[in-house]
Amino acid sequence: MCGIVGYVGSKNAQSILLEGLHRLEYRGYDSAGIVTFQDGDACLLRVKGKVAGLDSLVNDSHRDDSIGIGHTRWATHGEPSERNAHPHNVGDIFLVHNGIIENYKDLKSVLETRGYSFVSETDTEVLTALVDSIYQQDKNLFAAVSEALHMVVGAYGIAVVAKDNMDEVVVARSGSPLVIGVGEDETFIASDPSALVGNTDQVIFLKDGEVAKCTRDGVTVKDSADQAVEPIVETIEMDIQAMQKKGFDHFLVKEIFDQPESLSATLAGRVVKDQDLLRLGGLNMSEEELRAVKHIFIVACGTASYASMIASYYIERFADDVVIDTVVASELRYRSFNVPENSLAIFVSQSGETADTIACLKEMKQRGVRCLGVVNAVGSTIAREVDGGIYIHAGAEISVASTKGFTSQVVALVLFGLVMAQAKGMSIEDVRPYIDELDALPEEIAAVLDTKNEEVKQLAADYSHYEHAFYIGRDVLYPLALEGALKLKETSYIHVEGQPAGELKHGSIALIDDRFFEVAFVMDNELFEKSMSNIIEVQARGGHVIVVTNSSREIEAERVVRIESRLKMFTPLLFNIVSQLFAYYVAVNKGNDVDQPRNLAKSVTVE
Repeated sequence: MCGIVGYVGSKNAQSILLEGLHRLEYRGYDSAGIVTFQDGDACLLRVKGKVAGLDSLVNDSHRDDSIGIGHTRWATHGEPSERNAHPHNVGDIFLVHNGIIENYKDLKSVLETRGYSFVSETDTEVLTALVDSIYQQDKNLFAAVSEALHMVVGAYGIAVVAKDNMDEVVVARSGSPLVIGVGEDETFIASDPSALVGNTDQVIFLKDGEVAKCTRDGVTVKDSADQAVEPIVETIEMDIQAMQKKGFDHFLVKEIFDQPESLSATLAGRVVKDQDLLRLGGLNMSEEELRAVKHIFIVACGTASYASMIASYYIERFADDVVIDTVVASELRYRSFNVPENSLAIFVSQSGETADTIACLKEMKQRGVRCLGVVNAVGSTIAREVDGGIYIHAGAEISVASTKGFTSQVVALVLFGLVMAQAKGMSIEDVRPYIDELDALPEEIAAVLDTKNEEVKQLAADYSHYEHAFYIGRDVLYPLALEGALKLKETSYIHVEGQPAGELKHGSIALIDDRFFEVAFVMDNELFEKSMSNIIEVQARGGHVIVVTNSSREIEAERVVRIESRLKMFTPLLFNIVSQLFAYYVAVNKGNDVDQPRNLAKSVTVE
């Protein structure tokens, strides 16, 4: 959620910090700040709102400092404001923090007895004061941070500097990611590798419980037991071009149009049509282990949970001896649940840093369950903690609303299901239709983008004045309706509900009147007539139904978007392209901040 940057070296720290914060803007935030130092003099700049507000402050300050830290904040404790923005300063200490300190009230009470007072509403200011209270004893920043964190309960990723110490930035993490960039006579800090692009490709991924001292000359790391750890420097590959809009007005529409390419990357080397071959490296499971699987937990949040639900419908079709539970991570982590024998757990997260999903991963590992990850971010926490998994290779996804990540997650999970089903005895004759359709899917998506963009743009213009909507579908189109509703609500701020089409009559149909429009997904299959009955029920009550379908049959609805495709099984993913475009254009018509919707963040690293 929040973003952290830091620098110590010989270059202009303000410029480097601002560049890093701009790279992290996609994560979502409501305030920003930096602090830099020169000869013991601190320059603290904080603003409510966008990083652009810091740009003008920096231009006015004319500093040439070479050490500092910065932050973009997504509010938890305290409203968005300058006084609640990071970095926080207490005494000699300046600190930025991602996460939540759960025992901050107890710590605050103790610190107040020591003479500390507080001006913000944040847990972070309390942590800053705690570090300062220890630092004043012997002026050892590394030791002060380590000791303070032994007293803390909660999640954190922090970067800390002291105004009388121009040589080091101390960082630590527990449940919130931090990466250290290693350069020549300089060191960079970030909560996301994207902030390091253009500065270094040599990084150290800090592990939970580790504290690191970052200087111009290198990095020293200790674990939670204060034992020295030899840091592992890795090379990361990040494409700066993938982080550009490439002529599109917004990242969201650019990433919708990226999908033929991003999905091809997901499939590359994994689906080989001319050899009738499916393969997945990285699972770290033998065919015997795949055959033994009888129960699968698929754990995710938000869009990733709907991708998981859609994939589960497909996997159940070709792995009928496997029971699949698709569960929301924020609920599973607090449930009393049983783990059947021969269970497997799959954790789905675009960022690989979703806090609730990581908590469930830790619980499953403690129970001895084999854990796989489906993630986009190389080197992320989930990618490093699982026993094996699948990178979706969708490329950088900058817009908060996930689009290409969703499509690639569905396909990656389906690929896993097919590989498992083959290990269980699924014949090549039964597998071949899936291979053919997966191979054709990128081209089919490109065709929808080419032929339907203008039609959907006009459709959005006609319906963007509504404030209420339903999305409905049956079978695999039900989770597609949930995802469509989520995309529209998070970008347009319209009140939208996703429902199984057959469930409307069990209560929600009471809401329908002239103020609502409805989006109905309808496949030309055995459920067509059932779906049409639901649409007729809605229209009889004053609804305004938009139907997205692959059928050429006559359909009585206010508007019909027809998708022509040779696909049979994966047509729902084509419907989803229409749904994504519709959400985008409605949001544009409403004048919203399309890439950074209000109150949202890209990577949710708190509960």
